[in-house]
Amino acid sequence: MDSMDNWAVQVRKGVLELAILNAIGERRRYGYELVRELVGSPVLGVTEGTVYPLLSRLRGQGLIDTQLEESPGGPARKYYALSRTGRKTLERMNAHFDQLVKDIAERRAASGLSSTRRK
Repeated sequence: MDSMDNWAVQVRKGVLELAILNAIGERRRYGYELVRELVGSPVLGVTEGTVYPLLSRLRGQGLIDTQLEESPGGPARKYYALSRTGRKTLERMNAHFDQLVKDIAERRAASGLSSTRRK
């Protein structure tokens, strides 16, 4: 793995929690639905094996709540929703991330680098 690959892995790990909380913040979701949506993002590089442990950890931190509901077409589904604490935390995380992106964009603009220029 070269340094770019390593850096990309670390960035993905850093934003995965934010991506999950934002997805759940839109509306409550059941686990497989969430996995399917996140796996559909090639940039995140998510697998089922990474999502469920993270959901469990977020629940343990009090950021998400779960509810088990019967499913009309199979086994019961566990739905995930943001808790009140989770919603407040997500707002702070999004504000921090937005500021981070803004700061990086300003530094890139000041250095004359653009998103389309590659070395």
